[in-house]
Amino acid sequence: MKKYILIVVLSILTIAGAMAQDIKKDVEYGQYNGLPRQDQAMQKWRENRFGQFIHWGLYAIPGGIWEGKTYPYASEFLRGSAKIATSTWDSLIYQFDIPKYNPKEWAAIAKNMGVKYVTITTKHHEGFCLWPSEYTDFDIENTPYKKDLLREFVDAYTAVGIDVNFYYSVLDWHHPDWRYDIKSDEDRAAFERLKQFTKNQLVELVTRYPEVKGLWFDGTWDNSWKKSGQFSYELEKLLKNKRPGLIVNSRMRADEHGSRHFDSNGILMGDYESGYERRLPNPTDKEVLTRDWECCMTIPENQWGYHKDWSISHVKSPLELIEMLVQCTSQNGNFLLNFGPMGNGDIRPEEREVAKEIGEWMKVNSEAIYGCGPADLEKQDWGYYTYNEKNGKVYMTVFNNPVLGKYKIRLPKSHTLKKASLITKQVESLEIKQISPTDYFIIPDKINNKKPFVIILEIVDRASGKFHQKALT
Repeated sequence: MKKYILIVVLSILTIAGAMAQDIKKDVEYGQYNGLPRQDQAMQKWRENRFGQFIHWGLYAIPGGIWEGKTYPYASEFLRGSAKIATSTWDSLIYQFDIPKYNPKEWAAIAKNMGVKYVTITTKHHEGFCLWPSEYTDFDIENTPYKKDLLREFVDAYTAVGIDVNFYYSVLDWHHPDWRYDIKSDEDRAAFERLKQFTKNQLVELVTRYPEVKGLWFDGTWDNSWKKSGQFSYELEKLLKNKRPGLIVNSRMRADEHGSRHFDSNGILMGDYESGYERRLPNPTDKEVLTRDWECCMTIPENQWGYHKDWSISHVKSPLELIEMLVQCTSQNGNFLLNFGPMGNGDIRPEEREVAKEIGEWMKVNSEAIYGCGPADLEKQDWGYYTYNEKNGKVYMTVFNNPVLGKYKIRLPKSHTLKKASLITKQVESLEIKQISPTDYFIIPDKINNKKPFVIILEIVDRASGKFHQKALT
């Protein structure tokens, strides 16, 4: 009898727990637009697929080294790692001369690498602004450089056809009104001033630089901001009204219950998810296919701003980074690859070489990236599929070569493989061998296997003779 009662009680608790999970919270300050956005600006962001991230600020001057000691953690956090006084750190502004800053050269490097958009840190956590802001003296105008660095940057990248986005950190170590939490009336009053400062600067940025396509927010993890859900909601609304088509990442927002990225009911806030930092989803994860997202990736393991010593962690090769780009595309995501310019304004040689090698690959294979997304085909060990809705073609990018030299693909029974060809020789057909009603081998001849290569597949519906992506799901 006691055992029976225990089973009943456990069953009731299980049912109650399940019901509790189904109860939705009231969320007034959650998603603003409705998703997924299908306007022209968002479609362009989605089709771009490959972007460049730039972390640049005062932290580029010491480059992760202070008083002869190397600090392996991210250089933009050196102020805290080395326990540097605020006044000492802020005085670096007088050393920001950047004699080798050449935004046209930067833009040329990015263009040759194959990126379609760029996101630059207008203000990182240290509070230093790369533009002459009306609302602070801690900006480029008060450095030896004096000129509007950001205007030069925007003009150079826009001139070569690269969309410009602005990174902006809400967290501000320089500003006296920043609070990590709100625990008193004094804190509340100070943070209200900080919020007004933030609003003023963001309106200033989208007004002063009308070319900006999107805002990439950061530094929103502290309780002070998590308690400001109504403010962040209204701020996003204001900025989008001032700049129609503006794209905002999920890091900007917290709802009124303090949930970030996704509201308390699991609904994405912002226009795309930006929680994938230095990591990728599982290659077979189907959940990410349902939303727009972006991965931001460093070249060293954990360095965003310029660090003088790259020997302290693994440095990713161009081929590793190309595979990450292809994987992101195959899973409906964008890939944002970071660069950390030096304190003198130059791009370090290692980053130039990475950009050059990726660019060489993209010049041949970018058709498998731009405008592409998931193919809804069963993943195979050789690499990743991508699909272009406009031309109906499937691209298989090969990273792992099977010993047999045969590349297996599996299709739904309703479809057949009509043709396979190398992206470099599209008029020539590769040998295809059907080995079951759903499985095929593609057998290339004399492939250069030293670099990833792309095979284009033409897959048709047996009944209609036409290819349609949704039929593959």
